Amino acid sequence: MAAIIPEGTTAWGIQLPVQSQSTIYAQPWEVDCGAAELELIARAAESAGAFYVAVCDHVGIPRPADDSMSATWYDTVATLGWIAGFTESVHLLSHVFVLAYRHPMVTAKAFCTLDHLSGGRAILGVGAGHLESEFAMLGTDYESRGKRVEQDIPKIRSAFVESYPVLDVGGESIEVGMSPRPERAGGPPIWVGGSSPAAIRRAAQLADGWLPQGPPEMGTAAAIDRIRDLRAAADMPEAFDLGVNCEPVHLGRRTDDMSKWTLTGSADEVAERLRRYVALGINQLQLRFIAHSAEGYAEQLEQFGAEVAPQLQP
Repeated sequence: MAAIIPEGTTAWGIQLPVQSQSTIYAQPWEVDCGAAELELIARAAESAGAFYVAVCDHVGIPRPADDSMSATWYDTVATLGWIAGFTESVHLLSHVFVLAYRHPMVTAKAFCTLDHLSGGRAILGVGAGHLESEFAMLGTDYESRGKRVEQDIPKIRSAFVESYPVLDVGGESIEVGMSPRPERAGGPPIWVGGSSPAAIRRAAQLADGWLPQGPPEMGTAAAIDRIRDLRAAADMPEAFDLGVNCEPVHLGRRTDDMSKWTLTGSADEVAERLRRYVALGINQLQLRFIAHSAEGYAEQLEQFGAEVAPQLQP
């Protein structure tokens, strides 16, 4: 277990547009986009210095949930693997992979392979999931989904570390060969997503980083203190990658179609606002940019990387 963001630096990344199109956050221009626009934005993110690009995880959206969530959710590993083929340095994050949907060795195999083929750039972001009808569709128990996260992370990590992890199969210990091996020593880091008290505890005790899903009820500062206290009590390394989901960002003037919570303004104004997260001890900002086209999104990325990101370093 290890943090991967260099000490004393603030990293930033994006959950890619186009690949998930929930009506809660998708912008109108995304509907008609596909591989070309997704590649344009992923390349722009890497060029701008993003630490990662992220892809979410849904298998299928049963009706009527598709009314708000849409049915467009690109497969997580297939999309990240495709992006690995035309990028060189940006990390490839699942935000978040729903562990209960798959056997832990299926997850381990996918991310060992992704890490191997990408030269050690995979990050396994995991979570419990939330769409009860999707669990039912897959024949997976919804109520035990949190327990599955806690059970599966150690099994996945064992496959990242050992070429032949030992599994209990029907009361018998079985050595299971897992190759190709991940490129990164120890395998991809594991970040736990979610803002509930249980998710915060799992992140602290089982993971290398935390991916909140909105502000926790206890408050972000209290959640960070909770993570640090739990890790100290367990004699775990102090180094830990702490993330935050930032408000939507648009470098420039506000327009009428932007939500009231969109962070707008000059590069200096946006940086000043985002530095409040860094002051809390957060070292990873997940951003979503507001634009009117894929080209505009790429321009926002480039400007952020050149003018804002340098101002966010502690």
